[in-house]
Amino acid sequence: MLEILNDKELVESYRNGNVASFELLLERHQNKVFSYILMLVKDRQLADDIFQDTFLKIIRTIKAGAYKEEGKFIQFAMRIAHNLVIDHFRKSNRLPMADSVNNEYSIIDNLKYTDRSVEDEMIEEQVYGDLRKMIELLPDEQKEVLNMRMYADMSFKEIADATNVSINTALGRMRYALINLRKMAKDYNLTLALNNF
Repeated sequence: MLEILNDKELVESYRNGNVASFELLLERHQNKVFSYILMLVKDRQLADDIFQDTFLKIIRTIKAGAYKEEGKFIQFAMRIAHNLVIDHFRKSNRLPMADSVNNEYSIIDNLKYTDRSVEDEMIEEQVYGDLRKMIELLPDEQKEVLNMRMYADMSFKEIADATNVSINTALGRMRYALINLRKMAKDYNLTLALNNF
């Protein structure tokens, strides 16, 4: 029963030729990895391509015996995904997260309304619209950490590993992002619930 194995054991099982072990690893982590890539590139087809490249690179790394157990498998996968996204932006001469609001894809666009009046929906849509605009005004590093936390539901350890910074740096970027959002909200007299991040 592969389901009871942890990620490290699944990697070892895959190394020994059990393809089903890798399929289970993929199943366990594909949503988080894909969400992270999509949050950065804001294009579903491109995210699909980078996602496929991520797992192909993981397969090649494991098969070549170059995978070292230095933490969790998900951190390894996220680091590869992050590097492939950066490579994409370098090749296309674009910086990540620099797109206009019109081309944005974020968690806020996916919120579902339940049993709300039209007025409630309009108010909430306005608040989230304002929040999206304010997030676009943040420095790229703060915006990246905020989106990873909000959209990809990543821990600060995972964010730190994916962006190759210390946990304290990731926490600091998040703290400054929230401070900046609260300041902007105060300047524009908006009420935002930012305590859950």
